Amino acid sequence: MLTPDQRRTLVETARQSIAAVFESRKIELAPSQFDPALRRPAGAFVTLTTPQGDLRGCIGSIAAVAPLYLAVSSSAVNAAFRDPRFQPVQRSEFPALGLEISVMSPLERVFDVSEIEVGRDGLIITRDPYAGLLLPQVATEWGWDSETFLSQTCLKAGLPPDAWRLPGTRIERFSAEVFR
Repeated sequence: MLTPDQRRTLVETARQSIAAVFESRKIELAPSQFDPALRRPAGAFVTLTTPQGDLRGCIGSIAAVAPLYLAVSSSAVNAAFRDPRFQPVQRSEFPALGLEISVMSPLERVFDVSEIEVGRDGLIITRDPYAGLLLPQVATEWGWDSETFLSQTCLKAGLPPDAWRLPGTRIERFSAEVFR
């Protein structure tokens, strides 16, 4: 678990990273600025929402391939400017956007879907070249049960909603520490 100060630092880093793009400058993020917990490798997603609560961008990495502060910085920029579902964020709308960070746990293979806990687990479903990921908070926000969560993750992957039941479909779960 991150401390309130560490969480604030990551939210500030995400906002500063997006602001740097508007100012056409490179953000300087020296490792020495961040305490050891924020320098450890971790996956992270950044979600942007409108003042009405609508999704405006969400991109991240499940894999722990970069220090957490860098994962948050790059995910914030990608969510704001590279989410293919949306037009890039405009400078005028940026101050009003909500920003949520999800720090990812390692992946765990699911062999028994009864082990999935809505609200705790996020899901990744993979079948052949298709893969879909939904963060833990998505199922709670939509009031889904675990079967609906599995079906919706399949749909996100571009698969039929019942593909999670088929042999050869890989189901993985993860948890996330989510904060604003």
